[in-house]
Amino acid sequence: MTYRATKIVATLGPASSDPALLEQMIRAGVNVVRLNFSHGKAEDHVERARLVRQASERAGREVAIMADLQGPKIRVGKFAEGKVLLAPGAPFVLDAARTEPGDLQGVGLDYKQLPRDVRPGDTLLLNDGLIVLTVEAVRGEAVHTRVKLGGELSNNKGINKQGGGLTAPALTGKDMEDIKTAMRLRADYVAVSFPKNATDMEMARQLCNVAGAEWGHKPQLIAKIERAEAIPRLAEILAASDGIMVARGDLAVEVGNAAVPALQKKMITMARAADKLVITATQMMESMIANPVPTRAEVSDVANAVLDGTDAVMLSAETAAGKYPLETVQEMAAICMAAEEHDPAELDADFSGATFQRIDQSIAMGALFTAYHLGAKAIVALTDSGSTALWMSRHRVRIPIYALTPKVGTQRKLALYRNVRPLLMDTSALRDEALAQAEAYLKQQGVMASGDVYAITCGEPMGAPGGTNMLKICRAG
Repeated sequence: MTYRATKIVATLGPASSDPALLEQMIRAGVNVVRLNFSHGKAEDHVERARLVRQASERAGREVAIMADLQGPKIRVGKFAEGKVLLAPGAPFVLDAARTEPGDLQGVGLDYKQLPRDVRPGDTLLLNDGLIVLTVEAVRGEAVHTRVKLGGELSNNKGINKQGGGLTAPALTGKDMEDIKTAMRLRADYVAVSFPKNATDMEMARQLCNVAGAEWGHKPQLIAKIERAEAIPRLAEILAASDGIMVARGDLAVEVGNAAVPALQKKMITMARAADKLVITATQMMESMIANPVPTRAEVSDVANAVLDGTDAVMLSAETAAGKYPLETVQEMAAICMAAEEHDPAELDADFSGATFQRIDQSIAMGALFTAYHLGAKAIVALTDSGSTALWMSRHRVRIPIYALTPKVGTQRKLALYRNVRPLLMDTSALRDEALAQAEAYLKQQGVMASGDVYAITCGEPMGAPGGTNMLKICRAG
């Protein structure tokens, strides 16, 4: 039985909205489907979520749904001709007061705060850093710049300030409405764009919990790290989130391309140490938007993220708008599995000097340690909330972790955890019966055969969240 530890997040879009294709993509390895709230109306997202749930049911595999909020529109306005060609050395004005379409002299701004956020000498990067402008003066609502690196600038392209410092709030009025939509479709994860600190994430959580109260739904929150200001505050953002996304596009524009690979490794390490999730995103298989095979560099990029210990690797335009959405998922799954074969198990080093205050966390660590040294076939966690599986998944061990839960919401949430295979199973309230049911179910699933050794954790009394207090080493009968 092939088993892939690293999860795949795929963005849904026009190229992947066909129900039959979506089902094939889930069968090929998609674990989480991302709905990009930068595009489409509320009802589009509700309909797409319904498609995902139906496709996942047909494929016999539960997937998580992630609602990715747009965040602030830090963009230029529109041009009369749709685009202009900026020449190096030419003057160009970004004018927050301008209402008419842009031309070669200047353009209006969706982001009206820009004149208050910049001063002479600042460097502005437009369209993911392909256009570079130097600020020469700020006069009222107009930012006068000189083109340092020219090229084609088209409608609504993004603006970044080198080194960070734009004051736009992480949550806009649109995001607040989109959170209500995300809760209506019961999104398992909400990704927050451009958070600067823990307060942004705490506010998002409060809004999600209020909007989800009607359905008794509380999503997991992912902070997208894409601002320079977020880096020094990473520890506090992690503490306020359930996980982070290494969003390499905007982040690279603000901190410089060369700084991103080391930051990626740092973020993944910090997230795992804090018992949080981490997704690596942006341009992972970019060439497959147009080509049926990835470049060697893309293969290395995905493999390195796996070896860094990421929970998931993400596809954006590759599956939303590309020509080969299914092939991209298949290639990514194959790369992940090949990289995992060489992923070092570092369990003993993780435990040296470690202390655990909670009984359930100690049981989770005991199961990992024992299963690793016994060469067990599987680690099984009977879990209500998923916490035990989360703690186990933060450590590098090649033994698959099977999380058996009676709650479909927990099963979907666990779809993002590295090395965790969530299965829906309602067990008996009697411990011995529940353990026997779990073993019979896993044998039926082909996970283990008679004679296999496995570790199993559960809580007594059964069904109490956070109550894991028992570890048993078993040999399958």
